[in-house]
Amino acid sequence: MTRPTPSEDARPVLILGPNPTPNGGMHLGHIAGPYLAGDVYARYQRARGREVIFTTGTDDSQTYVVASARRLGATPEDLCAVSTGQIRAALAAMGISVDGFGPFDDTYRATVLDFFRTLHAAGKFRLRTVALPYLERTGEFLVEGMIEGGCPVCLATSRGALCETCGHPNNCLDLIGAHSTIDPTDVPTVREATILVFPLEEYRDQLTAYHLERNPHWRPHVVQMIREVLARPLPDLPITYPLGWGIPAPFAETPGQVLNAWLELMPAGMFTTYYAAAQLGRQTTPGELWQAEQDMRMVHFLGFDNAFFFCLPHIALLMAHGDRYIRPESVINNEFYELESEKFSTSKGHVVSCEDLLREVPRDVARLYLALTAPEHQRTTFSRAGLDKVAEERLVGPWNRLAGTLGKAVANAACAEAPLPVSAAARGRAATMLARFDTSYEMPSYSLSRSAETILVHIDRLGRRAATLDGRNIDDEPEAWGDLFVEVKALLAAAAPILIDLAAAASQADDHDGMLTAGAFEVAEVRPFTPPLLPAGGR
Repeated sequence: MTRPTPSEDARPVLILGPNPTPNGGMHLGHIAGPYLAGDVYARYQRARGREVIFTTGTDDSQTYVVASARRLGATPEDLCAVSTGQIRAALAAMGISVDGFGPFDDTYRATVLDFFRTLHAAGKFRLRTVALPYLERTGEFLVEGMIEGGCPVCLATSRGALCETCGHPNNCLDLIGAHSTIDPTDVPTVREATILVFPLEEYRDQLTAYHLERNPHWRPHVVQMIREVLARPLPDLPITYPLGWGIPAPFAETPGQVLNAWLELMPAGMFTTYYAAAQLGRQTTPGELWQAEQDMRMVHFLGFDNAFFFCLPHIALLMAHGDRYIRPESVINNEFYELESEKFSTSKGHVVSCEDLLREVPRDVARLYLALTAPEHQRTTFSRAGLDKVAEERLVGPWNRLAGTLGKAVANAACAEAPLPVSAAARGRAATMLARFDTSYEMPSYSLSRSAETILVHIDRLGRRAATLDGRNIDDEPEAWGDLFVEVKALLAAAAPILIDLAAAASQADDHDGMLTAGAFEVAEVRPFTPPLLPAGGR
């Protein structure tokens, strides 16, 4: 079926953010990637008049929680509870507009179990006896977040199951010089266990066809990883593990085992979608909105470090359900965001929290700088000096001069309420501006950094125009001023997904709803208004 272009596509949009692991709070490195990108995309889709569900929820079952809790001397349950509160507070502080942050509750567990029970009943899993790393001292298997060593593909330091650097999977035993992440002196032996696995190789043809269709529109690094993984035999993915932390597996063949947390995340998305829909007043059942007949457009934002699972096993699990469920149409990944050219590290104290930054910097300034420096195709870095320079020279200073000029003109007008004429040329410039924003806000060319840069370009452009009119009376040159006002209105609407507080203040000043529907600025006249200023200091 031929789909309309993204700008014309009126289907409801389902936006998935990655499920944060509740083994600590959330710093700028987390926000600058998928969460801000998902938020800006969601806000733009809403402004286009589309039905949107933007959702996420914590990934409590991960072994990373166990490893972090032991290093901290806490229980996994307590760490999850504290971290979830910190994560939600950070998202709220940065204005990440999730419609529902799904709780890790009984309905979550039931949704996950139903997803896997259906596949088990259909014979989609295989029973295998496999070798796994085992720690004799504690009598436990070490997998995923509990084991670390050299990646067998790229040789970088890697955790079990997945390498954050090259994105390739591993089977934990292949790690070079493997040791415990809790105590590096603990070196595991090997012990066999009988587990259920998902045979990914059986879905090679379907996965290849899916990616041949989708990958031309995805970012190069994740496409490279997918191509490399598909060039080799695909692994069997553990469905169950003999661990003590996680959702108990309901299968008779694997008593006492838990579900693999990495493979929970597709049904987790079904649950958080259901939860978010309920917050919006739409009553559904878990998984209902993912059914093909609902015809939702799914967009998934995530970091490159976990792209393998979302782009291959998770898609294959959906395929194993037949044609029942939709699949992501766009997957937007990001690279690591660093702090002063060094990786964020909570343990080393090399970190900036959202709350700490917002005590010193206005939220809109923080959001625009994070968007401008977003790690879309390669690692980028947060620099406080760079943020201050952008704010002073390209955002706050120029915008406030522009707003001040318009405000002064309104104050000196004989009748500040009288509408001003708008020329056809200005309407054309507004349309051109919005079309350019549409290119960077929509798929497949979505880009936070280009959207932020476009905002700064038009602040500069309109500021120079305002400088030529400064001191000249509205009543003497109504069309020139009308043209400027309508273009500033269009810029405010287009910048609203990033500059959320400025947009909110502007809507109060000008009663414009911020919608970017067709013809929003095809107007013959405009009422002058005084734009709000951007604050220079903390909120």
